[in-house]
Amino acid sequence: MPRRNEPTERMCAVTREVRPTAELLRFVADPDGAIVLDLKHRLPGRGVWVTARADHISQAARKNVFARALKASVRAEADLAERVEDQLKRSLLSALSLARKGGGLVAGFDQVAAAIGEGRVAALIHAAEASEDGTGKLQAALKRKLGPEGQVPVLRRLSESELSLALGRPHVIHAALLAGRAGRLALDHIDQLARFHAGPQDGGIHLLSKKADHAAEHRST
Repeated sequence: MPRRNEPTERMCAVTREVRPTAELLRFVADPDGAIVLDLKHRLPGRGVWVTARADHISQAARKNVFARALKASVRAEADLAERVEDQLKRSLLSALSLARKGGGLVAGFDQVAAAIGEGRVAALIHAAEASEDGTGKLQAALKRKLGPEGQVPVLRRLSESELSLALGRPHVIHAALLAGRAGRLALDHIDQLARFHAGPQDGGIHLLSKKADHAAEHRST
């Protein structure tokens, strides 16, 4: 979220397109001249804004975009996009943990199925190791509940161990983020990770359908 008086739009250093800051990531050079992600827009120094997609970040690192933008001798590691993904995942896991503590997330096949039946699901989360049988049953139930036009994000980029550690319980394979205030921050992080992997291959993450999310929030009240 932008700080007070911070511009809500910036120019992408790769595409030269002006976009909302929610669709961009800010990078700065650390004291050693290495390019680092400033996810919360708090690090000092001149920032370089890049569209929040893996391919654009890789291109920025490969084509020396950061050095040109900062007019300085800085270095961007070749695996910058992978490092950014790791940081986005850590932020998401932290947000999922907070959502669980606030009652905005349930875990376990039966609990997720019940939440679907109640029309409370804002996002489905399956561990990368989840079987196609389990994920298929839950997503079919969600499709029946929402109808052919309904859609919520479906995330499959977190491992069982990552989910279990974040949620404080063993063997988490399926979880659901619930509509409402408690899960809103985590939903924003899921959407951010979805944008990061946007393109021909989205890795099993489906972008947010505002219609379905609003409908879920209405049903939960």
